Amino acid sequence: MKKFIATPVALVLLLAPARLPAQAAAELAPETSDFVAIAGPTVVLTGVKLIDGTGTGARPNQTVVIEGNRITAVGPAGSVDVPSGADVRDLSGHTVIPGLIGLHNHMFFMGAGGRMSQGMVSSPRLYLASGVTTIRTTGSISPYADLNVKSNIERGLAPGPRMHVTAPYVTGPNPALGDMAQVTTPEEARRFVRYWAGEGASWIKAYTTIRRAELAAVIEEAHARGLRVTGHICSITFQEAVDLGMDNIEHGFGTATDFDPRKRPDECPPNSMVVVGEQGDPTGETARALILSMVENGVGMTSTMAVIEPMTKGRAVLEERTLEAMAPEVREDYLETVDAIEANPEWPMTEAHLQKNMAFERGFVEAGGVLAAGVDPTGIGGAIAGFGDQRNYQLLIEAGFDAPTVVRIMSANGARIMGVDDELGTIEPGKLADLVVLEGDLESDSEIIRNVTVVFKDGVGYDSEKLIDSVKGMVGIR
Repeated sequence: MKKFIATPVALVLLLAPARLPAQAAAELAPETSDFVAIAGPTVVLTGVKLIDGTGTGARPNQTVVIEGNRITAVGPAGSVDVPSGADVRDLSGHTVIPGLIGLHNHMFFMGAGGRMSQGMVSSPRLYLASGVTTIRTTGSISPYADLNVKSNIERGLAPGPRMHVTAPYVTGPNPALGDMAQVTTPEEARRFVRYWAGEGASWIKAYTTIRRAELAAVIEEAHARGLRVTGHICSITFQEAVDLGMDNIEHGFGTATDFDPRKRPDECPPNSMVVVGEQGDPTGETARALILSMVENGVGMTSTMAVIEPMTKGRAVLEERTLEAMAPEVREDYLETVDAIEANPEWPMTEAHLQKNMAFERGFVEAGGVLAAGVDPTGIGGAIAGFGDQRNYQLLIEAGFDAPTVVRIMSANGARIMGVDDELGTIEPGKLADLVVLEGDLESDSEIIRNVTVVFKDGVGYDSEKLIDSVKGMVGIR
């Protein structure tokens, strides 16, 4: 069995700086400081129910000590020394979890009818407000905009999550994909990777029509330069991607053309997601063999059920806060699309499709696969930054996982796939102080995932409600 991180990447990581960029409250610009609720530098959270991201059971009445940007102590009440002069917060009745890690998150938003908007203000604020402290921009439409947002966040000029920036989508020949890099030879693929590695991308995302020869070149060149590769694939099956050495695969069952009986080499069958949803068996022999291969080769998978749900008949996302966050014209288009789906007796995306996605993800995790999650704020627009990540939590609970497992999927597993699990993903002494305070008992009620009060990133506590209020009516505009 190969190691989870391919050897070339691991060597690069060993040579990389030991510490991730970090910020103290005093280093933040006034525009960012306006959203700070708890500045530190020493903060003690007492009386909390702790779900620490390791997958172990929740622990009641815990104390967490934050000094600077690090967690320095965690333990039962009375067993942890409280530093002199600390800002002590009694949070009885609250749950604390690690900062969520969004592994399929964009800085852009796609609404109903294909409306596209770069969310340079709304997206980072909504991610942070929702408890998502680290994201991977899994496919970029405006990569320099993403790199600039990342820089502004790291310099304290704007609030937002840590960002791992992915290069523009790289795909094969397809006139419909005019805003993506379309590579037709392995050398074109290599040149694409070399360029974006130099510009600061840390991941490459392959898209639907890329062919095997070009994907092989992308993966080889990326690994040689310390980058990793993920993909929303169609012309290449999941098994072919595993064989080529891909590090991570997006979306899961519905995009796996391994289950499409019409699949031909290097071709994406038309309307494949519908066919797979209708004909594929997520627990059959093909699924079991594929899952085993992914697990044995250390290929992670990203769950994105939050973007699938709004496109599913009978599953419209109509919560008030999501609609309030949208610009008025975006909201109107979205609601018209929802009505059209519900009124269409032949709409192909059904509850059965969604349940098959859930079954495949259960099988993957049960077999030892590393499942992460991300919102993918595209589709018809019902999954928006941050709120959709929280909805992923609820959908994973619905899929049959318990709360500690879902927290691990959405924190530690994302950190592991991105190679930052030595610093992030769990609440343990020595880790960066990224954690989320939720009002209520998350273990007994998945709705509590929405009750974010304070989000700590680098030991600085941000006011969730204030961040959300600042971007109401902005999603789909800026």
